[in-house]
Amino acid sequence: MLAQSSQDVRSAGDALVPDQGSDNSQAYLETLQLLERMHRLMLDLVKDEFERLRRNDLTPVQALLLYNLGEAEVTAGELRSRGMYQGSNVSYNLKKLVAMGYVSHERCDMDRRAVRVRLTPAGQEVRDIVRRLFMRHADGLAMSGVLDDPPIELVNLQTRRIERFWTDQIRYIY
Repeated sequence: MLAQSSQDVRSAGDALVPDQGSDNSQAYLETLQLLERMHRLMLDLVKDEFERLRRNDLTPVQALLLYNLGEAEVTAGELRSRGMYQGSNVSYNLKKLVAMGYVSHERCDMDRRAVRVRLTPAGQEVRDIVRRLFMRHADGLAMSGVLDDPPIELVNLQTRRIERFWTDQIRYIY
């Protein structure tokens, strides 16, 4: 964890809140809140799309699992590391998706404890629904100019840097 002077931090209940004078700290905290809200909104967008299509058999998290699985054949651990499944149990959702016929699975030859999963044709259909939804949003954002200032590539670069920092912090703990 980064050390801060007592002048830069004030207590708010159990949380430490950077002082108003620390612009970078304030912007970082705002980014954290935005990331969380955007994730929740993304789940709501997926939910609304499936409700519009009268497909109520999947949760938004399950639909995103199918989307993130894509064309790959991976283990549950690999799938978990690819996406954000806040408050969800990947193994539980994979079992449900197998039972519903969206995912097929088989034991790995090398490690019989591991199970490799891949999309069935029904799972590919769901993946394509989510992909089309995201592409419509990308087109709308591009037309509005939202992705131009700052360029979305620079936003992604900064986000990847934060992701790398967080990953290093987790590795440092263990």
